[in-house]
Amino acid sequence: MTQSSVRSLVAAAVLAALGTGFAGSAVAADKKAPPEIPKCDKKVGTMAVTEPENKWWTALNLESPEALIKVFVSQSGCFTLVDRGKGLAAAQAERALAGGGEMRGGSNIGKGQMKAADYVLVPDIVNRNANSGGKNVGGILGGMLGGVAGALMGGISLKSKTADVVLTMTDVRSTEQVSLQQGHAKKTDLGWGAGGGAFFGGFAAGGASSYANTEIGQVVTAAYLDAFVKLVNDVKAIEPDAKADNVQQAVSMAKAGKLFSGPSPSSQSLRDLDAGAMLYPTGEKQGPFWKVQDELGNEGWVAMGLLQLAK
Repeated sequence: MTQSSVRSLVAAAVLAALGTGFAGSAVAADKKAPPEIPKCDKKVGTMAVTEPENKWWTALNLESPEALIKVFVSQSGCFTLVDRGKGLAAAQAERALAGGGEMRGGSNIGKGQMKAADYVLVPDIVNRNANSGGKNVGGILGGMLGGVAGALMGGISLKSKTADVVLTMTDVRSTEQVSLQQGHAKKTDLGWGAGGGAFFGGFAAGGASSYANTEIGQVVTAAYLDAFVKLVNDVKAIEPDAKADNVQQAVSMAKAGKLFSGPSPSSQSLRDLDAGAMLYPTGEKQGPFWKVQDELGNEGWVAMGLLQLAK
């Protein structure tokens, strides 16, 4: 074999290798990376996840989206989860046993131990008109469940394998909607390759296995994750603080007293206050007196010992 022939063979081998490498890179580039649940460096507050009234998931043989969202919230580290579902029911049963004297001494179950939720997160689907052609879940269920239920189901399409969902985060104290985010996903968004199995693997332990095991469940999962990413980004931007934002809490008079012009019983009496009168602290305190407003807008000072939290 001549030297030029050897050079030609080597060049051909190199080109073939380069071509294979470029092809492999192209294939790798075509594969989407699995989605990631967003993370927080610190917790924003406590959160309860509550399912919506319209139980749309039953028609799809899925678990409640409450279980799915709890996995997101838990893995994100953005909130401390408090259970207001099955866990609370079980806890109340234990408390009932303790209240009935059935527990051993030292069980330490009693009043004032439950942690309050700062926020409630409700997962739902986007409300659309039902498709009369039966292309979406709303069209299929419209006759079975009635027009209202059918319309509520319009956010999920079985034919095109798409889902449009919404997450609503509400401040428990003020009932203000802190963040409302929509999420969208379609079947073609699920091209994650082998990494998809690892992503969905964590949902079975959280009681949301059907979202991992069915195609429409995976689409709904991707849509909720899209909304959850937006919600976390929104929360990071606005930095809500439920306790600080709602520091003012109504109080009432435990027994009759007076509203004074200053923080002293020797100050001028502005008006008599009957037991049960509702008052709103301004946050200012001096000694044993609180500055308050009454329901007519009058402002003055009341002895702290006469006040109780409004019920």
